[in-house]
Amino acid sequence: MTPAPTLGGSLVTVPGYRDVPQPDWDPEAPVDPAEAEDFLRLFHAESPQATDLTGRLAKVRAEIADTGTYQHTHAELVFGARVAWRNASRCIGRLYWRSLVVRDLRKVEQPDEVFDELVNHLTLAGQRERSVIRPMISVFAPHRPGTPPAARLWNEQLVRYAGHRQPDGTVVGDPRYVDFTEVLHEYGWQGKPDQPFDVLPLAIESATGEVKLYELPEAAVWEVPLDHPELRWFAELGLRWHAVPAISNMRLSIGGVSYPLTPFNGWYMGTEIGSRNLGDPSRYDLLPVVAERMGLDTRSDRTLWKDQALVELNRAVLWSFDRAGVRISDHHGESERFLAHMASEERNGRETPADWTWIVPPLSGSATPVFHRYYHEADQRPNFYLDVEARRLGTQGRPPALPPPPLPMEIPATPKRGLFARFFRRTSR
Repeated sequence: MTPAPTLGGSLVTVPGYRDVPQPDWDPEAPVDPAEAEDFLRLFHAESPQATDLTGRLAKVRAEIADTGTYQHTHAELVFGARVAWRNASRCIGRLYWRSLVVRDLRKVEQPDEVFDELVNHLTLAGQRERSVIRPMISVFAPHRPGTPPAARLWNEQLVRYAGHRQPDGTVVGDPRYVDFTEVLHEYGWQGKPDQPFDVLPLAIESATGEVKLYELPEAAVWEVPLDHPELRWFAELGLRWHAVPAISNMRLSIGGVSYPLTPFNGWYMGTEIGSRNLGDPSRYDLLPVVAERMGLDTRSDRTLWKDQALVELNRAVLWSFDRAGVRISDHHGESERFLAHMASEERNGRETPADWTWIVPPLSGSATPVFHRYYHEADQRPNFYLDVEARRLGTQGRPPALPPPPLPMEIPATPKRGLFARFFRRTSR
């Protein structure tokens, strides 16, 4: 077992690991030529078809000096997006990084066109008629130093459910998105306040700051109703979850060039839904509901009622997705595949960065092989980054700007009143 890096007996903290903040991204700064060179050297080292590294480096240096940034070739973009997944330290499913489908949408900038392509992403990544989910990323316009993004998507994922606060203070839906939902109400969206799985619209902000809301068509949202192989009452809970987990608020950084809008997806691991989305107390908090229906003794945590309910909730998710023909992995199989990925990377002379706190599953962690080891911690690039503003917008949004106050009216000077004016006051009729 390789020990974690230490310095003076203390664990070294690496930005992005164990909730250590990442360095702030400066959107005004030009691209770092050294980072561009590191990426291009990596691309040429791993891409047999790439030629003339010297000429490419010279061209990129000149472009950065002239404009503050540079443009990737299509091959560089595809390679960079795939390696960013390979370097994503919080993802356990990286064995398939080479299979990532990269959609080059760098010329798509207008919000209406962006929305159309986001819908296309969902329907191409999750093909219901073929029961196929493909790892996919859609890369929109790159950031230009000193200019606002061509289009910004607020949503954390392309499909998420609203949290509707009720008059009595309770929440119908996902409590994580209560603030986000209330801000969308201020933009005119009402939704279905009595529905716990009410799909949020996409909030797209243009370069001018205008925010438009777009409802996803039903055909683009692949959902799975949840049932249980043995607990026949389970279907009465009316649970469901969407099939394609498309993260949409992280910035992709390739060779110093940032792409602020790059929704990407793989497929779900069951515990993401059963343990976290449905089980967490701060989310749908279904463990007490399931435990009550199971007749468990919930008077003390020592009865392990939470553990029993959690297992059955996760069994329901896996069984329901399997029955619907929707791809989903379990935490035991995915842990084995992650170690296979690490072995493959080692054979290729590469270390695998991994954040233990994210790689170990939230259910039966010590029963999986990923639990019993340490991992290499490093900020390897290309990579994905969650910036402070994007994190805030994803759960809180931004209220509409208040209209400017009206200009003060000019009040004409009060005429001087004569000696008898007080006897002749105007009265309304």
